[in-house]
Amino acid sequence: MTADDLLLTISEGLKNPLTKSDILSDEINVSHLKRIDKVFNKGLHYYLDPKSPEVSQDASIFFRKNKFGTDLNIGAKKIVNQFEEFKISLSAISKLAEINIDRTLPVYTINDDPKNVAKKIRKKLSPEFNPIPKEFLRSLISTFAENNILVFEFVETWNKKEKANVDGFFLNPNVIVLKRQQSSFRREIFTLIHELGHYLINEEEIEELDISNFASNKLSSIERWCNNFAYQFLVGEYDRSFEEIDKADGSNDYHFDLIESISKKTHLSQIALFTKLLYQKKISQSNYNNIKADFDEKYRLRKEEEQKQRELDKLQGIQKGGSTPKPINSPLLISTIQTAFYEGIINEYDVCKTLNILPDKLEKYLQ
Repeated sequence: MTADDLLLTISEGLKNPLTKSDILSDEINVSHLKRIDKVFNKGLHYYLDPKSPEVSQDASIFFRKNKFGTDLNIGAKKIVNQFEEFKISLSAISKLAEINIDRTLPVYTINDDPKNVAKKIRKKLSPEFNPIPKEFLRSLISTFAENNILVFEFVETWNKKEKANVDGFFLNPNVIVLKRQQSSFRREIFTLIHELGHYLINEEEIEELDISNFASNKLSSIERWCNNFAYQFLVGEYDRSFEEIDKADGSNDYHFDLIESISKKTHLSQIALFTKLLYQKKISQSNYNNIKADFDEKYRLRKEEEQKQRELDKLQGIQKGGSTPKPINSPLLISTIQTAFYEGIINEYDVCKTLNILPDKLEKYLQ
């Protein structure tokens, strides 16, 4: 972020915009500092610390890489920074508690066949299939934890001013972060396995995934590898049924029944499967566009109906309980925090804050 970018952000709503002299001089007005902190959320004490901020590759992915697959907005950068700091803090706790979080899986390269790699990794990481996408996601996070891979979710409330334009990212050495996709857990599952691909080839990335573009030749070789790996990991034994499709058009109803069946048995979305057919030249671009438009319209109508129902309930005085969804906690995170507590490294407040639980739920996690 440049000084001009910052000034534009913190001057919002002011009759007289702030200037560089207002924030870059030897002294700064407290009201200006408070505006700055609304951007960075560090707390005023942070700016009073005489020690300069650490600028090193260990401190942030933004010092390790200068280019990402997505042009990240400030919301995304704040989320990444939050989990980078959390990763560093958790790593320190693990060392103090003498917890081994060393890598258990080999490092691959994009020269390795993603299908063969997926077949090997499925044996280690794929849990028993659960037809409920959210529960399958929970099981995946658990099996990842068994192999020292930490998975975190972050949840954005509907009224957040600037939502992060990122679906997931991998932070070296073992952290994967996902955006909770409350209305599309299949998308979140695909993102998780895609980021697992980044972990396997040890290539950090922050990105917003476009499922309708996942097989495009315009993507980098790394992104194509991770997408192909994710597809092969999820499709598993149903790859043969899918590959037997010769063409999809009106004469065979675009194989809708088969596509729907494979989607339910693999948690690959139907549009992802149709996109695969498109890049295999088994469906025409015009037919694909029509199918995608139909899926988009059905989604829009469903959302519109939900909104109408909420408004109707409100008029009728019906109160619907709708709390913000809670992120799924990785068993590896829970066990690390438990051990650190038993070793006296952290206190009860730290446990509640880290696991995002209320004090009356503490006993459940410390049994």
